[in-house]
Amino acid sequence: MDNIRYDSDKIKKMVEERTTDESAKPALEITLKEGIETAWDRLEKQQPQCGFGELGVCCNRCTMGPCRIDPFEGGPERGVCGANADLIVARNFLDDLATGAAAHSDHGREVVETLYETATGKAQGYGIADVEKLDTIAAELGIETKKRDKNEIAKDVALALLEEFGTIKNSIQFVERAPEQTKKIWKAAGIYPRSVDREIVEAMHRIHMGVGADYANILLHGLRTSLSDGWGGSMMATEASDILFGTPEIKETWANMGVLKEDMVNVILHGHNPILSEMVVVAAQDPGMKKLAEKKWR
Repeated sequence: MDNIRYDSDKIKKMVEERTTDESAKPALEITLKEGIETAWDRLEKQQPQCGFGELGVCCNRCTMGPCRIDPFEGGPERGVCGANADLIVARNFLDDLATGAAAHSDHGREVVETLYETATGKAQGYGIADVEKLDTIAAELGIETKKRDKNEIAKDVALALLEEFGTIKNSIQFVERAPEQTKKIWKAAGIYPRSVDREIVEAMHRIHMGVGADYANILLHGLRTSLSDGWGGSMMATEASDILFGTPEIKETWANMGVLKEDMVNVILHGHNPILSEMVVVAAQDPGMKKLAEKKWR
């Protein structure tokens, strides 16, 4: 942070401006005292931010851009390709939605792949924690469970879920969970999700220069892409995680900065993919690891 140092009054004021979270304030105070750069410092360095970008009226879809639409009139009303402000904003918005859906859904794909590798004996340390949930999902997918080993069932479930990412049957199985009236609305609007990857790929196709020209149509596909994530990739991530690690129960626990303890080894992971974090928890319960931590602490 360029070794900037602030007096105590300035630090207190900056902390109050940056967060209302009481548990985060002490940590922020330390970063300011010691000159440790954080997201707030980087945000300040970005000021003033691009007004065109902030309003979504900047486009760099082709090599003849970037084009900027004047939101206050008097300037350019269309980009080189002919796109107006409505179309440019819609394309930028769909781009953001597709990126988020891809991130969520690929997270789901990784969890389902881990389920498959667990079932086939390729993933060490993992196991089927919730057999009841496994059987429930198998029944929903039309997979036979009677007189079958749980790993055989899990393998078929994983393959069925992986097929949902690029299915050609033009529907995602978990969408059937939605209320009938809701599904009717989706179908009438033409946003019933067909598969996970299909909607994301089509989103990237539509936002390219010379393809989608109707902002309303672009936004409708944004809804379809979001549904493919929410009822597809993200939902599969939840169900597969429950099968692998157990369905969560309501518990009272510590959260935020309160999880850090002075008399323990603190391991911080960034993100919410359970594939790694669950294994860290398992390793932390190992008697040998506990003994080593106690030895190093003393």
